[in-house]
Amino acid sequence: MRIRDQRAYDEPGIDLVPLIDVILVLIIFFVITTTFDVRSTLQLQLPVASPQAPPPARTLNIIVNADGRYFVGEREVLRTDIEAVKQAIVEAAGDDRELPVMLRADARTPYQAVVTAQDALAQLGFRRIAIATAPDTPAPEPQS
Repeated sequence: MRIRDQRAYDEPGIDLVPLIDVILVLIIFFVITTTFDVRSTLQLQLPVASPQAPPPARTLNIIVNADGRYFVGEREVLRTDIEAVKQAIVEAAGDDRELPVMLRADARTPYQAVVTAQDALAQLGFRRIAIATAPDTPAPEPQS
């Protein structure tokens, strides 16, 4: 009687399960890393100030310095909360809500301080608000 060796009938083959696992991991890796490369496509063009006519004779000047401190007219507002700013505006402007307001803020002023001043003006009913800017400086012409 002849005993057969079972190994002789085994045909060599490639096991695809580990290969599929590796390919799936590579696909996930490439999908995740390509999303990190996406850059913002939002293009901002900031407004440029052009010289205009001087402001009216009587305006209410509100100045916000680089530290976020408020100056209404000639007075400094001691607190920086909105109620203190509103109180100072009422004292400076009285009952005239048609009075033009010139809001001047330092370029380094925290954005929240400017928004607080605008919010106080809006709550009091002021609608004629101008924001002071520096005029656009023309670029020097190239030398020929």
